[in-house]
Amino acid sequence: MTIKLPKGIENYFGADRTGSPDVIASTFTENGIVKDKGLTYRGRDAIRAWMADESQQYSYTVEPFLINSEDGKTLVTARAVGDFPGSPIDLRFFFVLAGDKVAELEITV
Repeated sequence: MTIKLPKGIENYFGADRTGSPDVIASTFTENGIVKDKGLTYRGRDAIRAWMADESQQYSYTVEPFLINSEDGKTLVTARAVGDFPGSPIDLRFFFVLAGDKVAELEITV
């Protein structure tokens, strides 16, 4: 199923498909924040390192299938499939955008 995503979120998921930590980090604002697995990463360098670590651990694909607003954030639910424990799983991506860049992203199950 294809859904219409805001440009900044579309850019994030497109970058994620490349598997490139540099491309993914470029979709964030300079002081962007990612919260994942109980940890917080601040700034593009930290986001780049987070993604480099994730891509070394697992191979995966993520396909968004639902979009909503919740508590002032854009919530995208996506199916993640890969070689990680618990695959496949539906993940919730909470985005705060600043123009076409991601200012904040929190990933939960």
